[in-house]
Amino acid sequence: MPNWTNVKATWSIRLFALAKIPLIALVRPTIVQADAEVCIIRIPLSWIVKNHLRTMYFGALCVGADMAGGLIVMNMIRARRSRVAFLFKDFHAEFLKRAEGATVFTCLDGKKLANLLERAEASGEREEDTVEVIATVPDKLQDEPVAVFTLTISMKKR
Repeated sequence: MPNWTNVKATWSIRLFALAKIPLIALVRPTIVQADAEVCIIRIPLSWIVKNHLRTMYFGALCVGADMAGGLIVMNMIRARRSRVAFLFKDFHAEFLKRAEGATVFTCLDGKKLANLLERAEASGEREEDTVEVIATVPDKLQDEPVAVFTLTISMKKR
């Protein structure tokens, strides 16, 4: 039986992406879990995200990492009605194995992001911290990572 909260969140983010960031909508992400501490995103291996080797193109992998790292803080900002804006300052990717199936992106840094948001709200200055996103292909490699992403998130009160 589907988790209707995740179904609603998936369609909400797809519609937002269609209006604001169409590239995200193109990869058809599904929200597996999104709460204050954890974000898990799944991107299917479809013809649109495949490269010439029939694995997930690194650009699609980067979209998944972007979503998993950013959705937690986007939801926090919306819930608090905060006037903080965020963006990614830098992005480091380590590709370990070929992503030959639907890929799951997991970020467990919700507490770190909550602290960053509080610092940005309190100081009014630009604040930065890094988050880690792990990509796996559960159907092929179970919990073995295919890529590890480190993203620096920068926040500032508007």
